[in-house]
Amino acid sequence: MSQQIYQALRRGANAEAATLARQAMADGHKDTATLSAAALAFRAVGERETALSTIDAAIAQMPDDAELHFLRAGMLLDTRDLGGAQAALAQTIALDPNQFGAYVVQAQMAIGRNDLDEAERQARLAARVAPEHPWTRMLEGVLASRRGDHDRALALLTAASKDAPDDLQVLHALAFAYLAKGHLAFAEQSFRRVIETTGQSQLRGLLAQIILQQGRPAEAADELAVLLADPAHATPALQVFAGELELQARRFDRAQPLLQAAFAAHPDSRRATNGLLLLWEATGNTEETQATLDGALDRDAQWDHLWFARLAMEPFGSDAATAIIARWNAARPDHLPALQAQLSLESGTGAHDASEATARRITALQPGHGNANELLFNRLLARDPDAAITFAEGLLPAASPPARLMLRRWIGLAQDAADRPADAIATWLALDVEETAQAGPPPAPTAAPASWPEKVDGTRTPAVFLYGAPGSQVDRIANVLQRALPEFRGDRFSTPVQDAFQDTTVPARLAAGEFTAGQVVGSWLALLPARGVGPNGAVIDWIPFWDNAWLLALRPQLPQARLLFALRDPRDMLLDWFAFGAPMTMRITDADSAAQWLAAHLSQIADVIEQDLFPHTVVRTDAPGEDPERLAARFAEALGVPTFPTPPRELLGPDRIPAGRWLAYRDALAGPFAALTPVAMRLGYRQD
Repeated sequence: MSQQIYQALRRGANAEAATLARQAMADGHKDTATLSAAALAFRAVGERETALSTIDAAIAQMPDDAELHFLRAGMLLDTRDLGGAQAALAQTIALDPNQFGAYVVQAQMAIGRNDLDEAERQARLAARVAPEHPWTRMLEGVLASRRGDHDRALALLTAASKDAPDDLQVLHALAFAYLAKGHLAFAEQSFRRVIETTGQSQLRGLLAQIILQQGRPAEAADELAVLLADPAHATPALQVFAGELELQARRFDRAQPLLQAAFAAHPDSRRATNGLLLLWEATGNTEETQATLDGALDRDAQWDHLWFARLAMEPFGSDAATAIIARWNAARPDHLPALQAQLSLESGTGAHDASEATARRITALQPGHGNANELLFNRLLARDPDAAITFAEGLLPAASPPARLMLRRWIGLAQDAADRPADAIATWLALDVEETAQAGPPPAPTAAPASWPEKVDGTRTPAVFLYGAPGSQVDRIANVLQRALPEFRGDRFSTPVQDAFQDTTVPARLAAGEFTAGQVVGSWLALLPARGVGPNGAVIDWIPFWDNAWLLALRPQLPQARLLFALRDPRDMLLDWFAFGAPMTMRITDADSAAQWLAAHLSQIADVIEQDLFPHTVVRTDAPGEDPERLAARFAEALGVPTFPTPPRELLGPDRIPAGRWLAYRDALAGPFAALTPVAMRLGYRQD
């Protein structure tokens, strides 16, 4: 009878095998062979408890049969009884130390709990029993993959697959190894084979993600449609994922029922709500989406993301948005997110008195609330700077360390507004010394060479290098260029670029002959593709610092490039540096040494301008918002184009330190300003 059951199992006729097993049991066939075959049949149709009790009956007859204990371990794994499975495997090996499968399963269990050392130990034991078995190489390959050695993993698993091309465990491991290595097409092919062979439909979700990563959202959605056809798999999360894919494939009619069903089942899900908004943006079904969100809010007003979603459908500051915020606050009185939305509305529409009242309500609920306190501080700063100082000082005792740094900077700004320059400088410098203590010192400017290398004609990559010294407010210029030009790159200030222009030690080494011009420019050119620079190589590169030694590389290697310098009165620059820091943090120890370094640094830029050492454009940032047309003309010159769109004044942002503010600090910073005045005059500014 056992042979008939096994034959049915081999044909994949699991239901028939289970029927034969039940008939055999009813007819009294309870020998060990029949019981073990019956247990496998019951396991195949998902009757786990029956399978386990049947194999236990077989073990009761032959307690020393290692194979029976091994089968029992597999059935315990089906029920996720890991402890019981481990005990059964230990018993298997105790009865038969050469039981290869037991070592394999124990290794796989160890991998599952990320105990790679134990998995490796079990794999070595398996290799002693069957060194040439495909599963031996499979275990070694899986371990190599988990340890990050993906090339070795693929070599091992490919070899195992050649020896056992239809082995599902090997194929499964190979599929995941391809995925870990990023070989998406091979991973897709392998997972398809696993699904076709085993019918493991749950793998279709992973397969859909792999297909999506290859840029085929419609095919990925088709894979999920197979899963969603089975109600057991039609979860809201899967519906949202499928709906998102259908939107990407622009199959809106298929996306709509999926996303609406997911939201109806789980309006508390942020992702389902976002899916509804994506559907609205794609189809323009405004009234339907508004009604859906309003209905959900009427049923349960506690979900903040629903209020934000509803607000997103109305123009900021409109009557409709105002009504929604009022409705939110009525539904949830003294609720911080609702009050924050009200504060944003009032401050953004210029309702100053109302926004101040709302900010006070917020700080009563949360005294350390950053946005509310900032609004209150700025309101006081505008009408009573001394009161602003007192306000900020009152927040210090309960503030977190990062907030304390911000509050101290606020105090300096208020002291400046209160015409207390000595106090403001003392506050800012103390803060700067503390904040920059771990930073490197400002790089010392290199000496000019006896002669500069000749400029040569060239056709290499066109480039503009943007630079502004500390306090130049170069970030305002960068903001305009970033908004206007896709060629702009400001990535050096978030993810340092590993080229010569990022390294403050290179100018001195270039001047000393330790680097060649070709090496410096070559390192820059080599990384442009990774930075997303297009095939023509055009780029506006915002660099973190400047030294004239760069000209030793630029003149012979990039003669068609151009420098774009952001400049203002050096004394205002020093003040701005102390008050607001610089894009590249450098150590500040005292006002005199900072001023002396800035003077020497700006003298190099003055040399470039006076001697026309390299093609350059100067953008004056003393008050760029006052003359955006002139600013646009300077950009056009730097970029070598006929015109540049005039930037809106609001895009330039406020003057943090107004032009000429340094005059109020002539006494407090007499020595530092004396060091800066000569270079200020060279750059076109008055002596006093």
